[in-house]
Amino acid sequence: MRTSFNRRLSLLTFVIIITGVLLFARLASFQFQLDVAAYLQRLASSNYRIINDRFPERGRIYDRNGELLAANTTEYRIGISPVYISNKARLARELAEILGEDEERILQLANSRAPYELVTRQPVSAEVAQKVARLNSLAVTIDPEPKRIYPHNSLAAHVIGFVGWEGNLRRGYVGVEGGYNDDLAGQSRVTERSRIPFDAILGEPPPPGRDIYLTIDRSIQHLAESELYDAINRYGATSGTIIIMDPRTGEVLAMASYPTFDPNVYFRANQESIRNPAISDTYEPGSVFKIVTAAIALESGKVSEDSTYYEGSPFRVVGGRRVYNWDRAAHGSQSFVDILVRSWNLGTTWLAVDVLGPTEFYEGLRRFGVGQPTGIDLEGEAAGILRLPNDLYWSDSDLATNSFGQGLTVTPLQMLSFVNVIANGGQMMQPHVRLKTVDGDREYYAVPAAVRTPISADVARRITDIMVQVVNIGEGKDARVPGYTIAGKTGTAQIYCATCPGLYDPELSMATFVGFLPADEPRVSILIKLDKVGRFASETAAPAFAQLVKRLVVLMNIPTDAQRAELRAQGGDTSLIVKR
Repeated sequence: MRTSFNRRLSLLTFVIIITGVLLFARLASFQFQLDVAAYLQRLASSNYRIINDRFPERGRIYDRNGELLAANTTEYRIGISPVYISNKARLARELAEILGEDEERILQLANSRAPYELVTRQPVSAEVAQKVARLNSLAVTIDPEPKRIYPHNSLAAHVIGFVGWEGNLRRGYVGVEGGYNDDLAGQSRVTERSRIPFDAILGEPPPPGRDIYLTIDRSIQHLAESELYDAINRYGATSGTIIIMDPRTGEVLAMASYPTFDPNVYFRANQESIRNPAISDTYEPGSVFKIVTAAIALESGKVSEDSTYYEGSPFRVVGGRRVYNWDRAAHGSQSFVDILVRSWNLGTTWLAVDVLGPTEFYEGLRRFGVGQPTGIDLEGEAAGILRLPNDLYWSDSDLATNSFGQGLTVTPLQMLSFVNVIANGGQMMQPHVRLKTVDGDREYYAVPAAVRTPISADVARRITDIMVQVVNIGEGKDARVPGYTIAGKTGTAQIYCATCPGLYDPELSMATFVGFLPADEPRVSILIKLDKVGRFASETAAPAFAQLVKRLVVLMNIPTDAQRAELRAQGGDTSLIVKR
């Protein structure tokens, strides 16, 4: 009896265990099926979908009047999904023929285990993309990509810059494209797209980048470039720069340099032509710098227009170095005004060495911002070089040579900014090229700002009066334009040459003219710089200035002195006449 009961118990136990095992197996099988389903879903998703950054359309660039300077078109990237290729050798051959790529390289990509491979190293045109599309291969993807275009080719190229490659991404380089790259590029957005060709991109596209309107006027820029090219050819210069600004606001109306480049094909240009000489190249400015020395001296109160000094010898020795006038002659008793009108090196040497001394002279230069970048909103600005007392390579002779613009370096923009201090009543306005930024329906204007006040309005007016004499009766008389009172200064600077006797080129020089008009109510300030000419600035840069101004006053509708006087007599406001 007990034996029979034990058998039944053992059988029941066995049945229970088997049932438990079967139930556990069933549950495990069910869980496994769920995991497999999820796995297969993830696998399918990874094969058919890709998560990547979607980049917005780049913001456009306009001139101050809304003329388009930089825009966008579309190019295409070609990729493949190796898993969907049925005949890898044939597809590699066909793509290589259309794209001009290496067939063996494409075949290696086709044999990859990766879900997606990019075939094109650079984007291709719509015409090429259409040829690829006609292959009707589900393994090929054709992705649109924006391309930057510049409808005016090389016009204002140094200011605008270009868009190039940084790895697999496009970004702006130099000029506005570089300086405002973040604004123009906008913000990318993570999106999900299908690997299947022509399948829809999921999610909303990112908003476009911000548009930038420049202070540049396309017509004034074109005038500056054409006049610069003409002056370079006429006077045998190797290169040059013209900058036109509004001294009251710091706005750059034109900035032209030669040689230049076409940003549409920037990769064909050499590095020298891409760099913007107006802000990146420094030079010894020569006698145009004398207006800075003269302004510092007047501001000190130690001299006036009636102050005189005496030239008894054709040279003066300072720090073991002989200093001469440009004509290598002595001229007896000379006034403060004569120093600028006749451009005497011995005169500014007297001001720096005998009147001011090193401490006051260099403090004045620092107030003007010599040796410091202007802070213009463009990439690549240089600071220039100014050695100070107690610097390793400063010598006593620098005090003399710096006073007439030798032994220190500035950029053309810095030099014109110093002139703007005189034109704008003693204040230097921040130079800038951005007029406004447009983000959708919102506009953000640049606000003109004074960054320095190195001299008083009274001193600025007195220096202006002397600069008018420079043009009317002095070395700048070839810069005169009938009907307009112009304040200006010439500068013929020696060029450093390490292999030349005396370390300066004995034949070639840098010719510069700076000026503004109307002198009593300035609308524009202008710098013209011609590189490596064999004649004085009074014979080259000054007449080039006059030729430019004759056309500029018409283009900008700047009234003559007589027209302004007539309007004032009628109770009018002459500042309201000018339009750009």
